[in-house]
Amino acid sequence: MPTQPLLDITNLTISFGKKKEKKEVIHQISFSVSENEIVGIVGESGSGKSVTSMSIMGLLPKKITSITGEIIVNGKSLLAENDRVLRKLRGNDIAMIFQEPMSALNPSLRCGYQVSEILQHHKKLSASEAKKETLALFEKVKLPRPNEIFRRYPHQISGGQMQRVMIAMAIACKPKLLIADEPTTALDVTVQKEILLLLKEIQKETKMSMLFISHDLGLVSEIADRVIVMYQGSIVEEGTTPSVFKNPKATYTKALLASRPTLEERFKTLPTIASIADKSFKKEVISPQQRAAKHKKLYTQTPILEVINLEKEYYSNAGLFTAKKTVKAVNDVSFKVYKGETLGLVGESGCGKSTLGKTILGLETATKGSVFYKGKDITSLSTSEMRLLRKDIQLIFQDPYSSLNPRITIGESLLEPMTVHGISKSKKKRKEKVLELLDRVGLDKNYFSRYPHELSGGQRQRVGIARTIVMEPKLVICDESVSALDISVQAQVLNLLNELKDDFGFTYIFISHDLAVVKYMSDQLLVMNEGKIEELGDADEIYANPVKDYTKRLIDAIPKGI
Repeated sequence: MPTQPLLDITNLTISFGKKKEKKEVIHQISFSVSENEIVGIVGESGSGKSVTSMSIMGLLPKKITSITGEIIVNGKSLLAENDRVLRKLRGNDIAMIFQEPMSALNPSLRCGYQVSEILQHHKKLSASEAKKETLALFEKVKLPRPNEIFRRYPHQISGGQMQRVMIAMAIACKPKLLIADEPTTALDVTVQKEILLLLKEIQKETKMSMLFISHDLGLVSEIADRVIVMYQGSIVEEGTTPSVFKNPKATYTKALLASRPTLEERFKTLPTIASIADKSFKKEVISPQQRAAKHKKLYTQTPILEVINLEKEYYSNAGLFTAKKTVKAVNDVSFKVYKGETLGLVGESGCGKSTLGKTILGLETATKGSVFYKGKDITSLSTSEMRLLRKDIQLIFQDPYSSLNPRITIGESLLEPMTVHGISKSKKKRKEKVLELLDRVGLDKNYFSRYPHELSGGQRQRVGIARTIVMEPKLVICDESVSALDISVQAQVLNLLNELKDDFGFTYIFISHDLAVVKYMSDQLLVMNEGKIEELGDADEIYANPVKDYTKRLIDAIPKGI
């Protein structure tokens, strides 16, 4: 049970910038973490979670950062210590698991060396002793084939394995306080559950304190003893995990809890922070009878898309002593999609769902099988014919920032495809349509002249959606299009996608590893595993009565909250 504070933060205020440009981002926050306690910090991007954690580690840029207040760890006032003392504390007394392991690990060094280097530096172990201890740590974090992982570079292992290497690195010197900053954000739901269980197991065994940071309240509920909710640099709510989840006091906390799609009910519209704050949200549940009536209408039509025995193979290069290997990313996949339907496509990373989407679009060439769009096999179309067809079949990318040209304005990026495909008669008409679309996706006309870097993640995703609908498509493939968004922004975008579907008659293939989101969006559900279809059928029915063990495991891994 918690005893005395190991971490004690009092009136912490953090500002960035110099003199007139100084901007306060953390406003006099105070909280503590006791020995042998897990405290969760929850909030959206920009709430100040990561800035707070970086200040504890002493990793904020000193030249542009102003910090007042107190940060005391194990009796030491960190803000009063010099860099030499802080370097000694980092790794020994305090350690951190970063959000993105690929950027936190050195790509030019082998995984084993990166962990053993810490042991040699802090514990003064010899190279052989450090290697032995590193292999033991790799076993502790349940990495398969520790000797093999020790010799590999970060890019040669999976995201889940990289995160385990990061955990091994963080716990190597048995820290008293472990800060986990969004440690599972980029991971599949099953790997996410494994990492959570691992962290809880290590914490129970070592009795270290933990600060677990996430934007996902459901996730935090599964690991934390207490929860702190942050919003725009301030703490808006704090309490035990059951009290915050069962009886939230702050409007912001209530909105965060409500914005997440539930597995029990289908809302016509998801609540958002704005709709809860102004009390405009009206709970409308879609009944089984309404769904049945919709499906009866959908499935009496001719399919808009039919995929038959589709396969996509990749080949590894043959070495001097190794034969060429064949990997079937998509293996004998068949399904139908009907006009006005949303087909959900789920599975873990590497299951083939994104490859399937790209093969349908013709961005990848099918090895075998057929893709019929409106009765015509599009796998044999020429490049010019396929280019014309892409006006009808559009893709919303996972990362809107990398899919937008950083050198041109939002307006230009929307006008360009219209010009190429001859949509609207004049430049004036095209601009009028773009301004209408920006307004339709919740962005005012001032965004026309802005550049991608001037927009938030949610705003960039709205631009990605606008760029898709400007083409007046019939079929839209959403490839992990909301996975990088905060919960409340995600709710806004999901609502928008459903509104646009009703208004424009879109048909969606909705690809995601987030099963709760896919269930909310989908009429039909396709579960993929290792390139093959595991289950295909009504989304609600599969969630209620999954047949395959793989599907059961995916559903069981969804954070349920309290």
